[in-house]
Amino acid sequence: MLSEMFYKLWANHLIQIGIWETVYMTFLSTAIAYLIGLPLGLILTVTDEGGIRPVRWLNRLLGFVVNFFRSIPFIILMVAMLPVARLIVGTALGNKAMIVMLVIAAAPYVARMVESSVKEVDAGVIEAANSMGANNLQIVLKVLLPEAKPSLILGAVISTVTILSYSAMASTIGGTGLGQIAIIYGHQRSNDDITWICVILTVIIVQIIQEVGNTIARRTDKRSRN
Repeated sequence: MLSEMFYKLWANHLIQIGIWETVYMTFLSTAIAYLIGLPLGLILTVTDEGGIRPVRWLNRLLGFVVNFFRSIPFIILMVAMLPVARLIVGTALGNKAMIVMLVIAAAPYVARMVESSVKEVDAGVIEAANSMGANNLQIVLKVLLPEAKPSLILGAVISTVTILSYSAMASTIGGTGLGQIAIIYGHQRSNDDITWICVILTVIIVQIIQEVGNTIARRTDKRSRN
């Protein structure tokens, strides 16, 4: 049976607002993370030893930076990046600061996802483009990205779900959304139904993201049409 607290939260639209804040933080952070991570992943691929323009020192430098941030657990990274968030958005609390931290945590993850997806492109396709006189930029924009599109979309789905889980952890230091509701109104006040409702709502959001992403990936996969 649902507690009186649930009805109060629902009547005051706090749960509805929590859903919106979770979705808002997740998708905005994912979008910004991809603005950084997508070109970074492409550079890692292109400058690798087997890439179309190997640059060993640049690849190693970027790889080190990406691996450095990826190796730090998000809960520790959040605390460490509080001064950075304050510098960028003027505060270390609230959703603005949380978005900064989510982007810092997610961009290196996105870069590796992009690198992995692009490296799946058949080398024969790249060689064919080279033989037709395509330059490196044309190969990236007209061969690598289009050929890797289904894998990139699936990677984006995984990245979005990962950022969604990060957003729940961000509630421990001032972030809002379903994570905050679960902690403050559920755990701290011993209302298990509030906690489980937030869990179920989060699972529903994840399932929607997964289904939409998988559908788009299937429709863009040329192999599934053959």
